[in-house]
Amino acid sequence: MTGSKMGLQALVLLAAMVVSPVQAEQAIFASGCFWCTESDFEKVEGVREAVSGYIGGAVENPSYEAVSTGRTGHTEAVRVDYDPAVVSYQTLLDVYWRNVDPTTDQGQFCDKGSQYRPGIYPLNDAQMEAALASRQAIIDAGRVQPVLVEIEPATTFYVAEDHHQNYYKTHTLRYRYYRFACGRDARLKELWGEPPS
Repeated sequence: MTGSKMGLQALVLLAAMVVSPVQAEQAIFASGCFWCTESDFEKVEGVREAVSGYIGGAVENPSYEAVSTGRTGHTEAVRVDYDPAVVSYQTLLDVYWRNVDPTTDQGQFCDKGSQYRPGIYPLNDAQMEAALASRQAIIDAGRVQPVLVEIEPATTFYVAEDHHQNYYKTHTLRYRYYRFACGRDARLKELWGEPPS
């Protein structure tokens, strides 16, 4: 009886471990239009969700219309919720650099203004150290110059309006046209070469 009781307890414990999900970690990146940044990160295995929003400004609960003026101090950004057992923060940094034009801090691709400035917004000291090292590696490689991506500790991240979430899925044709017309992928290929398969 004792053996079967212990076996049952072990089975219950094992089931609890299987049901309990690994705690997701978060990272925040800005690389121009958040529709594109969201799409780029949601393709990465281990990313549970990428959420479009705003960071870096002085206004609480900003709207898209307010941020679009360039006067709130926010930039369009994406909060990436990821499983660290599947994908590392370093891998997310690598994905980020392949999807940003680091040579400008006044917008990205066809979108101009501080509300489209590129940035990495670490949520803790380990992320800050990794982000700074990744930027230095890009500088040291000398492939692109200058490297103007800001790296600042994360401030409050405000989730964007619902119609901006998953825009690349809900408005597929409009999104693809926008991305093509903006010259995003052509510029990324020019900067970084063919994307890895």
